[in-house]
Amino acid sequence: MDATQLRIILLIAGLVLIAAIYFLGRPKKPDQGRRSAAPAPKRSGARVEPTLKEIIEAEAAEHAQGRDDPRDVQDELELIDRSLGDGEPRAAPGGGQSGLGARPQTDYDRIVTLYIAARAGHLLHGPDLVVAAERAGLVYGHMNIFHRLLDGHPEAGPVFSVANILQPGSFDMAQIQTLQTPGITFFMTLPGPMPALDAWDMMLPTAQRMAELLDAVVLDEERNALGRQRIAHIRDELRAYDRKQEKLHQPPRW
Repeated sequence: MDATQLRIILLIAGLVLIAAIYFLGRPKKPDQGRRSAAPAPKRSGARVEPTLKEIIEAEAAEHAQGRDDPRDVQDELELIDRSLGDGEPRAAPGGGQSGLGARPQTDYDRIVTLYIAARAGHLLHGPDLVVAAERAGLVYGHMNIFHRLLDGHPEAGPVFSVANILQPGSFDMAQIQTLQTPGITFFMTLPGPMPALDAWDMMLPTAQRMAELLDAVVLDEERNALGRQRIAHIRDELRAYDRKQEKLHQPPRW
């Protein structure tokens, strides 16, 4: 065996010895090499913005203490509308009587609604509401709420009316300086004194104008932001409603 072969044998033996020392001499760590699943980060601290509907309902409940909870606004509107058509004059502020906005008939088959909601963290104030209503062409009258009347024919009843979102829905002028509310509602009952689509084309700009004056937002009947698509859909529905009414009132053909 020459010197070269001896060196190779010694080198291999040395490597084997080093490997044995490395693998056998290390302290055992049972969990080494395993990664425990880290717990999912908690999201409880993440900020979740409330919807407009939640804002309105929360603020309405907070500012309606001592009164009925105004959660079902549609039922409230139907109650108001039935009262609007009862034909009985109601006391106006100052002890007078006001029949402005009273419906001459009580039968209707549809209610179309819009809402004006205060922005988050704010309320609508009574004096501002009165000024905005007057500038938008509304009159204060029957049931102590606001109405849009048919020009030249106030006896025909309201094209649409505006009520407080808080029960009982009225605006008490004796306490208007302290009145605060999270929102107001526009509603028109059909059939009315003019075609439904024409009434809508009068109600929508009025609501938008008041929202602008009050720095508020316009919502649809589901209390979602009113967008172009929803507006177009409502117009289509009311156009169909008008066609149906025309057919019902057509004289019979002989």
